[in-house]
Amino acid sequence: MSSLSALEQYQRVTANYWAFTLTDGALRMLVVFHFHQLGYTSLEIAFLFLFYEFFGILTNLYGGWLGARFGLRLTLWLGTWLQIGALLMLIPVADSWPKWWSVAYVMAAQALSGIAKDLNKMSAKSAIKTVVNSNDGDQQLFRWVAILTGSKNALKGVGFFLGGVLLTALGFNASVGVMAAGLMLAFLVTLGLPADMGQMKRKPKVQTLFSKREGINVLSLARMFLFGARDVWFVVALPVFLETALGWRFWEVGSFMGLWVIGYGIVQGSAPALRRSWGQTRSPGVSAVQFWSALLTAIPALIAIALWRQVADPGLAIVAGLAAFGAVFAMNSSIHSYMVLAYSDSESVSLDVGFYYMANAAGRLLGTLLSGAIFLIGGLQACLWCSSLMVALAWLFSLRLPPVRAAQR
Repeated sequence: MSSLSALEQYQRVTANYWAFTLTDGALRMLVVFHFHQLGYTSLEIAFLFLFYEFFGILTNLYGGWLGARFGLRLTLWLGTWLQIGALLMLIPVADSWPKWWSVAYVMAAQALSGIAKDLNKMSAKSAIKTVVNSNDGDQQLFRWVAILTGSKNALKGVGFFLGGVLLTALGFNASVGVMAAGLMLAFLVTLGLPADMGQMKRKPKVQTLFSKREGINVLSLARMFLFGARDVWFVVALPVFLETALGWRFWEVGSFMGLWVIGYGIVQGSAPALRRSWGQTRSPGVSAVQFWSALLTAIPALIAIALWRQVADPGLAIVAGLAAFGAVFAMNSSIHSYMVLAYSDSESVSLDVGFYYMANAAGRLLGTLLSGAIFLIGGLQACLWCSSLMVALAWLFSLRLPPVRAAQR
């Protein structure tokens, strides 16, 4: 048995997750910029992330079952060491390799990274439900979720910036080696965690992987379209557009995207305080999910209209528009992350969270593929229109969400 308190366990999980998030954000920028430098098209770059997102779907589904059956420490350790392995795999990548071999090899490394990322995320998100006592109330749970998700996304933004800086200063190969060494140190923090953290008393059967709660199922479907709407412009289309159409340098693109995610994380972490400042003293419910998704629908459409009308400064339109998108998207994401835990119970939380983030990964996969393909066909404007359509679908599905208490019963 571990001598660590529940809070200390959660702090160690979170510290490891933060370190992992830095490497994950940096690696994404490294791959996009390095292979764009080599002359890869936006669609070819999107294919580099195909396995990253595809294996994230499978990982969230089976990772939740692993965590419930064998404990969250195992899933956390697996995620950390798979990410280290993925980074080490990328060290020998050379410009002289044939394109087909480079694509296949990097896709395989990204598959490991996708599995690793979602194992870590599922472990950290599930740990919240085991730490927060049911007597502390929903507002306490909302605050803990907001703090974790907000800080994680802020650090992912720092990772984007770090990726641009590392590529400029050290080059691709040395950068991934440095990140692997840093993540090995982060693993040491988790050595004191108990083996049974988050483990169910009765062993869950494989049939329990697919959620039977209406709230979890509907929220997961809305989440898939919500995150597809972000990644359809964010993953490939935006960095390539800023570099080719607006002439931004790598470090400038990395800095902007990093600051965007940092700001998004700050708003996400501040969601409970912002709601209180608006007089919302109760924890969010179904109406909050519907309101924020409806508001988000309009923003990418307005940015697309501004580009279509050929505004004098398209860079300013994109920066201002995406700042608004980030703030509203952060409120959506924070409330979604709370709702999935509110619909779950402590005993089977990793199963529900795994199922929910499986849908999240499916949305990222859909958005990533569409980002490369639609940008190649219609440019950033077409990606933004697609984003608006996908948010509208998320809003439509959210209309079917049941009240939290009724869903739990």
